[in-house]
Amino acid sequence: MIPAVLFAVPAFLLLIVMEVLSFRFLPDDEERGYEARDTATSLSMGVGSQIIGVPWKLVTAVLFAGLYVLSPIKLDPHDWWVWVLLFVADDVAYYWFHRLHHEVRLLWAGHVVHHSSQYFNLSTALRQSWTPMTALPFWLGLAALGFPPWMIFLQQSVSLAYQFFLHTERIDRLPRPIEWFFNTPSHHRVHHGSNDPYLDRNYGGILIVWDRLFGSFEPEGERVSYGLTTNIQTFNPLKVATHEYAAIWRDVRAATSWRHRAGYLFGRPGWQPAA
Repeated sequence: MIPAVLFAVPAFLLLIVMEVLSFRFLPDDEERGYEARDTATSLSMGVGSQIIGVPWKLVTAVLFAGLYVLSPIKLDPHDWWVWVLLFVADDVAYYWFHRLHHEVRLLWAGHVVHHSSQYFNLSTALRQSWTPMTALPFWLGLAALGFPPWMIFLQQSVSLAYQFFLHTERIDRLPRPIEWFFNTPSHHRVHHGSNDPYLDRNYGGILIVWDRLFGSFEPEGERVSYGLTTNIQTFNPLKVATHEYAAIWRDVRAATSWRHRAGYLFGRPGWQPAA
């Protein structure tokens, strides 16, 4: 099974080239632009994520199909309101997937890949995890609610394609109604910030209203500093993909109790036993 978003990859690459050229001919001293090694790492992470992700989609499809068959509800894709309901349900699922991947260290170990760049440009959108398995539970409920699996996959691809365009400094703020309802480059710059006010904020996929509703919204104010609170200082894709898992393993091995081991696995990133 080939994810629909893969068909957009040529357009993504073309847009990255166009953004690179825009920095070349219309530079902005306040924007970091591109760095060759960083961009190569982001593209490598994207290739790796698809090599792993395409066969994983087959497993996901089987599980979705099983739940859909067992569900007493069957939603008809010919009804327009089913698509509206799917859009909302998928976006809520994405919000909680994203939020918990920031709040649970074992989940963060995969998602940290996407935040590891100290640059913010369209290539950063392709810097993806090589462990897509942790996303599965957040969408199983949609199949159980009677959405056909192909609809779920299609809406996930629409969401990912939309989010590609959020990774840019070239677009400032959009008109206020758009900024209020939708996730925008301004909101997503905040999400990628390592500044204290910006940590763990703005989790939305297409809509930003869930962040406003659940108290995780932060508007863009001070200049964003991209990357992690402690940056990993490597462009090696394998290390980028695995460094946090290795750190968790070291902490768990050194822990002196099962409570501490559980804390290192399931506590927030940075959790430490009380002194």
